Amino acid sequence: MKKLKLATALLAAGMLTACSGSPKKGQTVKEEVGTKHTPETESLLSNLKKVSSKGIMFGHHDDTVYGIGWEGDEGRSDVKSVCGDYPAVISFDLGELELGGTANLDKVPLDKIKKEIINQYQRGGLTSLSWHVRNPKTGGDAWDVSDTTVVKSILPGGENHPKFAAWLNSVADFLNSLQTADGTKIPVLFRPWHEHTGSWFWWGEKLCTPEEYKKLWHMTVDSLQAKGVDNALYAYSPGAEPQDTAQYLKRYPGDEVIDVIGFDTYQFDRDVFLAGVNRSLAIVDSIAKAHDKVMAVTEIGYEGIPDAKWWTGTLLPALENYPVAYVLVWRNAREKVTHYYAPYPGQVSAEDFVEFYDNPQTLFSADVNLYQ
Repeated sequence: MKKLKLATALLAAGMLTACSGSPKKGQTVKEEVGTKHTPETESLLSNLKKVSSKGIMFGHHDDTVYGIGWEGDEGRSDVKSVCGDYPAVISFDLGELELGGTANLDKVPLDKIKKEIINQYQRGGLTSLSWHVRNPKTGGDAWDVSDTTVVKSILPGGENHPKFAAWLNSVADFLNSLQTADGTKIPVLFRPWHEHTGSWFWWGEKLCTPEEYKKLWHMTVDSLQAKGVDNALYAYSPGAEPQDTAQYLKRYPGDEVIDVIGFDTYQFDRDVFLAGVNRSLAIVDSIAKAHDKVMAVTEIGYEGIPDAKWWTGTLLPALENYPVAYVLVWRNAREKVTHYYAPYPGQVSAEDFVEFYDNPQTLFSADVNLYQ
């Protein structure tokens, strides 16, 4: 019953937005800051700004493409197998799309990802897309930090700019291809250049200057928009390293570029984790209010979830006092038996996850329609 009431409330809020003089489906509107969005993308942004008043949307990476002991099964989800519902947010990765192959870096067919993005849209949920892009200078993966001049090399005037411009065109083509049968472009949240406050990716803090990082963001968004991408919102998600708002905003590319702000963090030591989450939430909450941005926990998790009460005893209490739009846990790897972040049937925290699901503060697929 609580799910039905929440869904009705969110739908009503969305209908107010949809009835306020929106253009016809398929037309493009222009924000005050100059970013072009389809009407469906505008509805998504508006509803993301409202959803935290109803609860926190739960998300899971690669939820519908594989899980513990299975891969590619139609309609399957470890989360759904445990609680009976899909996540309100599902994320996928575009890494290696730039190479022109048919699958991403986790060996998921890009056509399967596209199909699941359409399914998630039709359920009314959000799709977030990260991009663990290959190193365009060395040929290594996203974690290849052997060269400190990669970002500089792909900016306009750099020796690898033409190559990277082509890679951005590939991303644009994919985003533009996300359409329903009637030609409606599906809105997504694009989250590149994440965890840049660490230095484990080639775009990390020690691998480029703040100015270069900001230029990377602007080049990315400008290039996508020039190719007609009007169905993307953009998320800025450092790690948990920033200690204050100034440090968090040191590489922030600007309000005209970013729609969602968040952070990525994982539990190792519980006390350290909780202290870090609270600090990061306070920082992001302050900035979100000052800059009118959506607030999210863009990645979080506890590998293997060995704590049987982690969902209601650690995660939810850590989040419940902040206006968080969504919280997303990482993937359940089918190729690494201990590398999972959501429960599956029989997992030690599965029963607690059902309690988490039943809590009025959590929102799953049946609770939301972000495009009405």
